[in-house]
Amino acid sequence: MATQRDYYEVLGIPRSADDSEIKRAFRRLAQQWHPDVNTEHGADERFKEVNEAYQILSDPQRRQAYDMFGRAGVGGLGGDGQFGGFQGFGDLFDAFFGGAAAGATGSRRQRQPSGSDLRYDLRLTFDEAIRGAEKEIEFSAFARCETCTGSGAAPGTEPITCPQCHGTGEQRQIRSTMLGQMVNVTACPRCRGQGRIVESLCETCRGDGRVERKRTIRVTIPAGIDDGHQIRLSGEGEAGPRGGPPGNLYVVVHATPHPELRREDTELYYELMVSIAQASLGARVMVPTPDGAEPVEIKPGTQPGTEIRLRGRGVPHLRRTSIRGDLHVLVDVKVPSRLSARQRELLEEFAVESGDQLDLPAEDPDPGGGTNRRGRRQKGLFDKVKDAIS
Repeated sequence: MATQRDYYEVLGIPRSADDSEIKRAFRRLAQQWHPDVNTEHGADERFKEVNEAYQILSDPQRRQAYDMFGRAGVGGLGGDGQFGGFQGFGDLFDAFFGGAAAGATGSRRQRQPSGSDLRYDLRLTFDEAIRGAEKEIEFSAFARCETCTGSGAAPGTEPITCPQCHGTGEQRQIRSTMLGQMVNVTACPRCRGQGRIVESLCETCRGDGRVERKRTIRVTIPAGIDDGHQIRLSGEGEAGPRGGPPGNLYVVVHATPHPELRREDTELYYELMVSIAQASLGARVMVPTPDGAEPVEIKPGTQPGTEIRLRGRGVPHLRRTSIRGDLHVLVDVKVPSRLSARQRELLEEFAVESGDQLDLPAEDPDPGGGTNRRGRRQKGLFDKVKDAIS
C-alpha cells in the first residue's frame, strides 16, 4: 500500500534532497500519475501517494518530524480526496507549470494591480540640456490615501481574503476537449480579480486606497541629455489601487535649439561665412561655443567647405560627462552680390593679375565703376586693357 512506503522512496529522491529537488520530483510524478492524464489502473492511488509525500517533505517542520519519528511523527495523512492537499485544480496547474507549490499553504496571493505610468513633458534651454540642471516639476496624480494607508478599508478594519477564490483572484474552469484537459482562467467575479474584499470602505478614498492630489518632485537632469530623451523615475507614477505598487514617471525632455549651433548627439556644428578677402588673406574671427565666443584662425587660402575642429568644445557624453564632443566650424566663402566701383576695379585688377578670363559684355553700363568730375564716364581698368589690345 502507498501509506506503507517511505516518502523519499515515493518521490524517488535521497534524504539529502533540497527543496528544489523535491519540487522537481513532485511535478514530474504529478504529471505522470494524474488520473485525468493517466488512465491506467491504480493511477489514482499513485497520485494520492505522491501528493501525500510532497505535503510532508515540502513542509520543513513536518519533514523534520518525519525524519525523526517516521509516520508516527506526522500522524499519517492517507489522503481521502483525489487532490489531497490541493485547494483546487489551480494549485495543481501551478505545480505542473512552475507556479506556486501545491499543498503548502493552500492558496497564493493575487498581486495587486499597479498604478498607471505617467508622462511629463519638460522643456529645457540649450544650456540646461548640455550642462545638466535641477528642475522642480508639479503635476496631479493619484497618491496613497493616508487615512487607510492604501488598503481601502476603514481605519480599524482590514480587507478579508475572498472566500470564493481563496485569495488567488482567479476562477478556473476545466473543459475536456479532443486535445485533452483545457483550463480557462478568468478574474474572480466577487473580488474582481484582487483576491481581497473590503467590507468597510474608507470614507476618504471610498475604498480605492488612493486619492488625487498635486505633487512636486525635484528632477536631476544629467549633462548631455538630448531632445526626445526620457528619464524614468521608478515608483513616482500613480499609486496602485488598494495598496498596489505605484507606476513609473517618465520625464520627456524637449530641448530648445541653439540659434547658431546645430547639435548631433555630442557634436556641434557652426557654419561660418567669411569674405573673399578673409579666405584669401587669412583672418582671426570669433565663433560661438557652449563656453562663450572663442577666436578661430582662418588660414590664408582657405577654401569653401573647409572644416575647422575645436576639440572638446562640444556636448558632454551622457554617461561620461568628463568627455566632450567637438565643435565643427564649417567655412563657406560669401560672394558679394553688389560691388562698389572701387571694389569692382580692384577685382578686375586681381583677375588680370591672375590671368582669369572675365568675358564681360561689350556694352557694360558701368564696367569701370564711376564718372569723372565733369560727369563723363571714367574708363575702368577693363576698358583700358581692352583699348590696349584693340
